Amino acid sequence: RNVLPQPETIGQRILIKGRVLDGDGTPIPDAMIEIWQANAHGRYNHPADKGSAALDPSFLGFGRSGTDEDGYYWFETVKPGRVPFDGERLQAPHICVTIFARGLLNHLVTRLYFADDPANALDPVLNSVPNERQATLLAYRALNEGDSTYRFDIVLQGTNETAFFNV
Repeated sequence: RNVLPQPETIGQRILIKGRVLDGDGTPIPDAMIEIWQANAHGRYNHPADKGSAALDPSFLGFGRSGTDEDGYYWFETVKPGRVPFDGERLQAPHICVTIFARGLLNHLVTRLYFADDPANALDPVLNSVPNERQATLLAYRALNEGDSTYRFDIVLQGTNETAFFNV
């Protein structure tokens, strides 16, 4: 399901659009993108999240989108809030992204951060990625598509390969 929020869901509605590409820039037409994220208050709809942030029962925070013949996928969601990293630090707003595709023996896991969010500078996970690779984790506002649309392309290999995490 590509549309995560219900009409009563709290938070800033955003649209995430992108493409899944191989190392040569060729679109991957049969990939599946899965996302998992906190709600606008910074809480996951999961029993393991015992945080004090408000739970929004109208928002599950989970979605899937297949890619089309040109490698495009999209999600309508809400911008997530900051979640704890440890007892002292918060993570920047982010979305966990998993990629499944033909030819991948194991799925790939990455994160989507919002390029215009000042909290990125202090995010412990983003800052664990080498500086020259951090841009591959940033979603940018899509030009000429309004303030609520972000673009996040996923490159599976090669020079501009998205940074993936071993989880």
